[in-house]
Amino acid sequence: MTNQTELTDFVKAPNQGENPKLYEVENLALDREGTVWDALQQVAPWEGKTILDLGCGSGFWLPRYAEDAAETIGVEPDPDLLPKAESRTPAARVLSGSAEHIPLLDDSVDVVHARFAYFFPMVNNDCTAGLKEVLRVLKPGGTFVVIDNDHHNGEFADLLAKSPWAIAGQGEERFINEWWAGNGADRTEVMSSWTFDSEKDLRDVLHLEFPADVADPWLEAHPGRTRLTYGYVLHHLKK
Repeated sequence: MTNQTELTDFVKAPNQGENPKLYEVENLALDREGTVWDALQQVAPWEGKTILDLGCGSGFWLPRYAEDAAETIGVEPDPDLLPKAESRTPAARVLSGSAEHIPLLDDSVDVVHARFAYFFPMVNNDCTAGLKEVLRVLKPGGTFVVIDNDHHNGEFADLLAKSPWAIAGQGEERFINEWWAGNGADRTEVMSSWTFDSEKDLRDVLHLEFPADVADPWLEAHPGRTRLTYGYVLHHLKK
């Protein structure tokens, strides 16, 4: 297990790290249609294989992976989230680590997923070291999949376009796409949704993810809504 003091590059996530209970509500709302899961299975099926959830957070997705995988591993740098991930399911192994410090052997994993955890190779935040580490632990023929936000398609993208917290700007967004393509990744777009059990849940999560001057006008313009369309981008590459 990687010692937490070694993770000098760790920065606590402002959403899940600060409010894990509300982020659980957000996770429950993601992709109830299953379109993203179908796309992930098409890109890199993990049935009977070893899968690593890199940046697994509280471990919300670990039980889903463990349904089909031969071995499920979660790696997470946040010491406050690790106990939650460890208690999520006995069918998964959870380790302290990060994209740059994965406590696994070379060529030991078939599939690596990074969901909203490793997707900002911005001009001033190059992810080359993390990509190199992921490729180290992947077996030959293994696949790395990054689950990212689509900044152009869906109502969530409209909110991103107005948010100073979440949108990098056209120049840096172009850099992100070119960076992945330059490293051999393919790109798959998937349309899904956020679907909540109540209007209050949607409102609370919007305020978790966006400043009030972005969330409130949308909520006022869409009274009574419990759902919004949400586009994803999958960057995926084989070793």
